[in-house]
Amino acid sequence: MVGMICLRACSGLVGFRTALSLRSLHSFPGITVAQIDEEVAKLLELKARLGGDDGKHQFVLKTAKGTRDYNPKQMAIREKVFNTIISCFKRHGAETIDTPVFELKETLTGKYGEDSKLIYDLKDQGGELLSLRYDLTVPFARYLAMNKITNIKRYHIAKVYRRDNPAMTRGRYREFYQCDFDIAGQYDAMIPDAECLKIVYEILSQLDLGDFRIKVNDRRILDGMFAVCGVPDDKFRTICSTVDKLDKMPWEDVKKEMVNEKGLSEEAADQIGEYVSMQGGMDLAERLLQDQKMSQSKQACAGLSDIKLLFSYLQLFQVTDKVSCVIVVFDLSLARGLDYYTGIIYEAVLSQAGVAPVSTEAQNGPPGEESVSVGSVAGGGRYDGLVGMFDPKGRKVPCVGVSIGIERIFSIMEQKASAEKVRTTEVQVMVASAQKNLLEERLKLVTELWNAGIKAEVMYKKNPKLLSQLQHCEESGIPLVAILGEQELKDGVVKLRVVATREEVDICRADLIEEVRRRTSDAS
Repeated sequence: MVGMICLRACSGLVGFRTALSLRSLHSFPGITVAQIDEEVAKLLELKARLGGDDGKHQFVLKTAKGTRDYNPKQMAIREKVFNTIISCFKRHGAETIDTPVFELKETLTGKYGEDSKLIYDLKDQGGELLSLRYDLTVPFARYLAMNKITNIKRYHIAKVYRRDNPAMTRGRYREFYQCDFDIAGQYDAMIPDAECLKIVYEILSQLDLGDFRIKVNDRRILDGMFAVCGVPDDKFRTICSTVDKLDKMPWEDVKKEMVNEKGLSEEAADQIGEYVSMQGGMDLAERLLQDQKMSQSKQACAGLSDIKLLFSYLQLFQVTDKVSCVIVVFDLSLARGLDYYTGIIYEAVLSQAGVAPVSTEAQNGPPGEESVSVGSVAGGGRYDGLVGMFDPKGRKVPCVGVSIGIERIFSIMEQKASAEKVRTTEVQVMVASAQKNLLEERLKLVTELWNAGIKAEVMYKKNPKLLSQLQHCEESGIPLVAILGEQELKDGVVKLRVVATREEVDICRADLIEEVRRRTSDAS
């Protein structure tokens, strides 16, 4: 009886919620729509547990907040992007590793600054306090320290987890892939750093996402800037986290947070504002080395000298102007809020040309159905002290790396491919029959093709109609059909049909494999 009352209450309240939020809130100023939604969600959950009106348990068929499924077309696009990225990593001599999806909680604690609140903690599992990995960098540093590795060039592609507020159409999720490339070891300044930026340049250019800019800065420059502007030492990291919001908030709001929430003096905030508005290239670094205030900071000068060196290497790596657009920009507003960065930092951002803005309402819609708007698509930097935090003797291993924001790239690629026909299989040839009772012959032929490494398939029917088999090829994008008939079997040939042109030619059975290889290699 109680269950039936709850079920009816749920049904009534769901319908009542809209009316209440639109008309009755004026009468109840203390009640918010969010509170109503929360109570409705609790009752719906209770209804699901008690079962529906027929007494059966009712499941809510949905993915968890901040996650999504991927259909075959989306997966085909993802695989293409992954292949592009992996081939670039391998071209630069990287090897790959893997680490567990969860780590000891203490491994991740204190490494991410204000973002630490986004870490997913797991329940106590037999005495170990565990958390899902937040990124791939901290597990990599733990791996180096644990295995006493002092130099490696590695890439790692895996899922990470963040208890963030998801914006699905902006490529922002709670579960998502990261594609990391890192160089660990003691090397001469800025050579590995410049190669990381070269890799970003190659990947974004090859994926053809449109115009992009790579913003660079240095944590030593930021810390020096904070020092000469009068920021207390104990506020460096928290002010850095606030500066990191400049790509999402106007300066006035950032300044307000610094002064009102972080307790910084207005004079110090104004001085920071003058510096973070500066952008340029090697010329800006030279100018700041002569700046009356910045020249007083040794660590800022060291960072500025390395920025100059970085730009000189980027010119040699041909990471230069692209269609009259400056690709790499020295931007003093770039902060990157993670605590473990110690030197050069960088971030790649797509220009808004060709990337449509998305409305607030659209952000709550299904993925792939609205315009895509993205920010950063790659980021990274130098973290020379992170490995030493895990080493029992505090031995440091200098590291620099980059992470490709793969989910945001997928969002753009999916939108671009929404009107295109994307092949979801790689089948080269379909083995078909023109008459009945030829199943055994079809199975023999498809086996010959499989054994030769040819990607082939056959319909799972004893006597399929030829038209159905040909239509399947057209719908699936299969380029060739190997047709068997009684006359072909007598003559020892196979009729090979090109699906696109409908051209047909008789091929000797012994020559079929080479002919399929030749025709499919020409097409690719």
